[in-house]
This record gives sequence, structure tokens and C-alpha cells, in this order.
Amino acid sequence: MNAKICVLPIVASIMLAWQGSALAEDILVKIGHVSPLSGPSAHMGKDTEDGARMAIDELNTKNISIGGKKAKFELVAEDDGSDPKQATTAAQKLVDAKVNAVIGHMNSGTTIPASKIYNIAGIPQISPSATNPKYTQQGFNTAFRVVANDGQLGGTLGRYAVQVTQAKTIAVIDDRTSYGQGVADEFIKGATGKSRTVLMLPRQYTTDKATDFNSILTTIKGKKPDLIFFGGMDAVGGPMLRQMQQLGIDAKFMGGDGICSTDLAKLAGEALGEGKIVCAEAGGVEEGMKGGLEKFKTDFSKKFGHPVVLNAPYAYDAVMTVVAAMQKAGSAEPAKYLPSLANIQYKGVTGNIAFDEHGDIRDGTLTLYTYKSGKRELIAVTR
Repeated sequence: MNAKICVLPIVASIMLAWQGSALAEDILVKIGHVSPLSGPSAHMGKDTEDGARMAIDELNTKNISIGGKKAKFELVAEDDGSDPKQATTAAQKLVDAKVNAVIGHMNSGTTIPASKIYNIAGIPQISPSATNPKYTQQGFNTAFRVVANDGQLGGTLGRYAVQVTQAKTIAVIDDRTSYGQGVADEFIKGATGKSRTVLMLPRQYTTDKATDFNSILTTIKGKKPDLIFFGGMDAVGGPMLRQMQQLGIDAKFMGGDGICSTDLAKLAGEALGEGKIVCAEAGGVEEGMKGGLEKFKTDFSKKFGHPVVLNAPYAYDAVMTVVAAMQKAGSAEPAKYLPSLANIQYKGVTGNIAFDEHGDIRDGTLTLYTYKSGKRELIAVTR
């Protein structure tokens, strides 16, 4: 009896030591996420954060192993307020927190300056929404995106404006951000290329926080444009549409993914019109993959109590893609899994994800939409 009594504490000690050793083998993988959670675009920033959070929550239910160790995932979220200076501060906070990867930023104007900080630290960054070509043209091997860039998006819209809507006179307005200027530049190239006979009115400018556009629109109204292209976000595009209606401007309205949200209907109200607006989402799935995306949208609505605004599926896929690279490399250390990320082949809810030598998505799709009866309606998915 005494011998047995003596053995029990020893066995218990061994079990505790084993459990402690097993726990020590677990790894914590911190995924940073940055988007505007304050300011006019906060609704879109929260959308991308929720997409990333959905991926994190799902990963933590799957007993994911990386290099033979059980991984626990944590989302470290920061707010950049769509401001470049705030973005670099947020980026440095994530570097100091020793995150293993960064999903973000949302806007090109914040993504580009932040990318320099992540590159110096050697931390891979995947933007779910930044479309300015400059982001991946800096030579940073840490910079990736899972959506098409402005060259594809703006150019397609420019060609559509002339070839399909038959616009002869076009006005262009941009909000002076990296995104707004970039997509407007590419739109003009697409609209005027190959000797197309179209009259481009003198370009007009606003800001990403403006609410009064009467001066700009009054100037444009006198030129009787067939179409107005706006490079900017829905928080500005919606009120602009309202003021166009008040001034009696009967022109098509076009923009990139910045205005192509479910919230545009609320922001524009009755000025939304029927088939008046054409916009493009820098992504989208072709017929054979629609089921997966629709399931994601249904699950997202159930989880968060509201529909996807725009970029949540891309943020979700960005998280899943970087974790797939970690699993392939057998490590969550940035330097070790970065080569695997650069060569990844991942089937996401937004389509097949693979990157070219610059970090741009290969064979990126675009989805053209209009709005009817207050709802966004698909026109076509194109490349």
C-alpha cells in the first residue's frame, strides 16, 4: 500500500510535466489587420475586419497544425482612419506586436506608405482591396494583393463607358487620394485609347471628406456630359449623386470598387436611379464558383447580423491564403513561409489565388454591376 501511495504522486508529476510540454509545443499566430474603423469609410473598414475575423474564428475550430505544432490564431486589429500618417503608426504597432502577417490596409493611400514599414520588418502583407498599381511596383517581396489593380479595373470601365454606354462627352472627378486618382487615371486611358472619339471635359477634384459638390457639378452641368466618372468612395459618391439629382444632371454615373458597395443605395437614396450607375468590383467569381461565395455571404450575415458590404470575402481569403502558406512551409515565421506565399496556389471563396512576380493576383477578375430597385445587380464577370 505504501509503495502504491508513493508511486501515485510520481505518476501525477509525470503527467503534469507531459501536459506542460504539450502546451509548450502549441504556437500563437498573430494576424494583424488594419482598415478605417473611424471616419467616412468606417463601414467598409469594419466589413474587411469582419471578413478577417470570420477566418480567424473558423481556423480556431479546425485544430490547425503548423510544423507539427497546434496553432492558435489571434486577430490584432488596428484603425488607420483612411489617413496615411495614422496608417504608418498602426503599421509600426503591429510590427512591435510581432505579428506573423498583416491583412490590409483597405485604401491604396494607406496601404502604400504602410507597406514600407512591413517590408523593413520582413512581415508579409496582403491587401484585400488596395488597387493602385504603385503598391506592388515598389519592389517589396512582402507586398501582395488578392484583387485586380487599377490598370485592369479603371481600364475596363473606360472601355465600357465608350463601347457599351456609347458616351461621347465624359466628365471625371477624383478625390485626390491614391486610390481615387489612380482609378481615374486608368479610366481615362481606357476611354481614350485606340483613337476613340470621346470628349473628356477638364478634370475636377474634390476630397475624400467633402460633402458639398455644387460648384463642381454646376461647372460640369453646363457641358452636358453623357457620363460622370468618380474616383473615390461610396461615402462621397452617394451625396454626390443626390446633388446631381437636385441640379437636374441627367448623366450616367460610373466608379470603381470604392462606390460599388451595398451601402451606396442608402447613401444615394432616390438618386440611385434605375440602371444609371455602373461600377466594378475588383474581383468576383465566374459561374462555376458562385456556390462557395454565396455560402460565405450567407454565413457572414448569420454571424454578424448584416450583409457583406464589399471586401469581406477578400479579407477572409487573404487570411486563409497566408495560413495555407504557413502550413506548406511548416512555419509561421515570416522569413520561412514567405517563399511559400509567393508561390501559393489556393482555392478561396473569391476564386483561385496565385501571385505573379510583383505580388499581384494572377488572372484577376472584375465584376461589373448596376443598381436597380435599390439593389446592386450583376452585369458581368470579366477579366
